[in-house]
Amino acid sequence: MYTLKRRVPFYETDGMKVVHHANYLRWMEEARIEYLRAGGILLNDLMDNGIVFPILDLQIKYIKSAYNDDLIRIDIYLRKIDRVKMIFEYKIYNDITDELLSEARTVGANSSIETGKLIRLSEAKIQKLKEISKGDRE
Repeated sequence: MYTLKRRVPFYETDGMKVVHHANYLRWMEEARIEYLRAGGILLNDLMDNGIVFPILDLQIKYIKSAYNDDLIRIDIYLRKIDRVKMIFEYKIYNDITDELLSEARTVGANSSIETGKLIRLSEAKIQKLKEISKGDRE
């Protein structure tokens, strides 16, 4: 598991200071990028090598609203990893009250920037990511 904490800025909210639902997707992206970074995979390096990591499937359940200036916590789990695909699960909480705000799941795959075809990463490239996420799959 990887945890990312952030404070909700005003610009992510509507006129009632409630976070717009699309921002949850941005938070998940931030957490996923940091999880990959912790596992030794930098998106800029992948892109420099002609590889992107598009999200192919997204499921999200909104449970409770987040508000302006809330401190939120995104717990992210790498549930499945192989040389082509990664499945992440997310739990988004109000970090002060520990209330669950949202649960989500994404499926992403490595693909060629030029052709869009799937690309396999080397086993060595994903080894550290497999190691730090071992507990997520047990």
